[in-house]
Amino acid sequence: MQTPNILIVEDEVVTRTTLKSLFEAEGYQVFEAENGEEMHQTFADHNINLVIMDINLPGKNGLILAREVRDRKNVGLIFLTGRDNDVDRILGLEIGADDYLTKPFNPRELTIRARNLLSRTLNSNEDDDLPSKVSFNGWVLDGDSRSLISPKGTEFRLPRSEFRALHLFLRHPGKILTREQLIMEMTGRELRPNDRTVDVTIRRIRKHFESEPNAEELIVTVHGEGYRFCGAVDA
Repeated sequence: MQTPNILIVEDEVVTRTTLKSLFEAEGYQVFEAENGEEMHQTFADHNINLVIMDINLPGKNGLILAREVRDRKNVGLIFLTGRDNDVDRILGLEIGADDYLTKPFNPRELTIRARNLLSRTLNSNEDDDLPSKVSFNGWVLDGDSRSLISPKGTEFRLPRSEFRALHLFLRHPGKILTREQLIMEMTGRELRPNDRTVDVTIRRIRKHFESEPNAEELIVTVHGEGYRFCGAVDA
């Protein structure tokens, strides 16, 4: 397999250099960008598989740039956020980051999360157990474009975390899925205490469904256990 390419988007030179050295030691090809303009230039010149981005950047901040990264289907995104900054973390997940880590971070933890995310990003056969298009309750999940299409034809491009969560629900209709199962499917890591990743992701998926008039409740909360998809998957 080709060596994955990682892009570090960070304006602090010391942090950027440290991250570059850390991932090069793991055998990755690493590129650097100080801001959004340099980020897009790197995308134009190289095939990037994973972006590790600081939120507080000059010019366009990381939250704005994340929306632009999300337009690229096979690029993973990990945010680096300020210590104990719940607002940044939740906003990052709302926008569609695959994972986040607070500063100061544990280098080993970051490399493990990056490796787990890359294994999902680069696994072209990860969705072979479902057809490329799955219909349910008038909706379609399109694996080729990683989109959710409403009964009226409105298309929602899904971040990887939303796509994989919905994909898991459609593979197990009617079954209660725990937060632990969902987070592992979405990011390849274990659920941490006070981790809002799953709940934020489910809320975003529900908003797509709620865009339809008289929307059915397709994902229900099972208190104390997890979530259950109660729609009807077409055979």
